[in-house]
Amino acid sequence: EVQLQASGGGLVQPGGSLTLSCAASGIDFDDYVIAWFRQAPGKEREGVSCISSGDGSDGSSYSVDSVKGRFTMSRDNAKNTVYLQMNNLKPEDTAVYYCATSLYSAYGCYPPQYDYWGQGTQVTVSS
Repeated sequence: EVQLQASGGGLVQPGGSLTLSCAASGIDFDDYVIAWFRQAPGKEREGVSCISSGDGSDGSSYSVDSVKGRFTMSRDNAKNTVYLQMNNLKPEDTAVYYCATSLYSAYGCYPPQYDYWGQGTQVTVSS
């Protein structure tokens, strides 16, 4: 059974930092992309960042413009875990953050769908 466990959310002041973790089980972890999505109240879910399989250097990894330069994604294949380091957080980053993976590994970070999702972790940026 494939399981993704997201953690690390919390309340932080604007300008602060948080690191989210996504621990995976039930898959050959280094063969799969992992992406982070977020959903703010009243808004649609949006993709935030994705890291490709292996060492994450196949060129398909991305971060959306709104987080570039502030969020960094990394993976530790030995621990079956990816991380989202979030710096200089802004109130508009407030959302529930979800990690996800796709069985369509050949598509890199642009699969037709994501098949497994973690339960989400709340990030609140507020003074």
